[in-house]
Amino acid sequence: MARRSFSLLKTLTKPTTSFSLTPTPTSRSVTYMPRPGDGAPRAVTLIPGDGIGPLVTDAVEQVMNAMHAPVYFEKYEVHGDMNRFPAEVIESIKKNKVCLKGGLKTPVGGGVSSLNVSLRKELDLYASLVNCFNLPGLPTRHENVDIVVIRENTEGEYSGLEHEVVPGVVESLKVITKFCSERIAKYAFEYAYLNNRKHVTAVHKANIMKLADGLFLESCREVATKYPSIKYSEIIVDNCCMQLVSKPEQFDVMVTPNLYGNLVANTAAGIAGGTGVMPGGNVGADYAVFEQGASAGNVGKEKMVEQKKANPVALLLSSAMMLRHLQFPSFADRLETAVKRVISEGKCRTKDLGGDSTTQEVVDAVIANLD
Repeated sequence: MARRSFSLLKTLTKPTTSFSLTPTPTSRSVTYMPRPGDGAPRAVTLIPGDGIGPLVTDAVEQVMNAMHAPVYFEKYEVHGDMNRFPAEVIESIKKNKVCLKGGLKTPVGGGVSSLNVSLRKELDLYASLVNCFNLPGLPTRHENVDIVVIRENTEGEYSGLEHEVVPGVVESLKVITKFCSERIAKYAFEYAYLNNRKHVTAVHKANIMKLADGLFLESCREVATKYPSIKYSEIIVDNCCMQLVSKPEQFDVMVTPNLYGNLVANTAAGIAGGTGVMPGGNVGADYAVFEQGASAGNVGKEKMVEQKKANPVALLLSSAMMLRHLQFPSFADRLETAVKRVISEGKCRTKDLGGDSTTQEVVDAVIANLD
């Protein structure tokens, strides 16, 4: 259910409206009619994380309170330099089924392993979804960009199987299985089908890694035969990067192994407006974790934290995805509409979008634009 709910995240994107006796150009004419009990709040595990994480998760909390969204947060302190996730945090996520998190800083080189990766494996969050699209009013080099990158999240180069064979020689294993390749391909095609997407592109390097990426392609091809209404194509990852920066509008849904997906999603995010505005999430059969879509810059520089000028848009849009996942589409519509109005108006923008606003100023603007 979690997987299907998440794959519906874009099927309910038309702004919801409410009844008004004196209609105006911005008033809503149709009200949301809840079922009895729909107002019962849902618990969500909240992990502020490191760097800009506490700033942007606080922004989400403020907006959720302002719009009276039927959710409440169970907050836990987790940091990237910890050896593992505290057991009570994992228990909370398993109980609530949904988590919203800021970035967790991963040490480069030696040190502890990535908590982000360990969480995906612990909860079997096998699909990462990042939606990279042009926001109205935000100038970019390319127009008509609307790319969904769906990345296998549990194996590949992120398997963590590394060892030193002899001094000075390190072996790192890339693991690709038919099971994981098939299920990510099925998720990508199911997402495309349910969201009226027309084209799925598999990204690979099977010309070099003939067995590993060959198995990934073989799985994608088998799944593609079951969706004849959706165009299927394949592209080598290096050519993919070149095509992304030259003609990104040609891509629709992209399905990738683990490492390529990270590179492609961050590249697509940079093209469409930057990592500060791209939403995303990680989903499995039972649990979902929502966070900033592109990993580059999701922790942020110390100066940005000190000045409190982190961009909260990406996590606000990710929280809208979370609201749809929780079956609260009208609240998701209101939040998305308010964020897009603020971006379109151009009065409150953080430095990465060409402005000088603080996180709080952007939050206040979003709250002021809530219908």
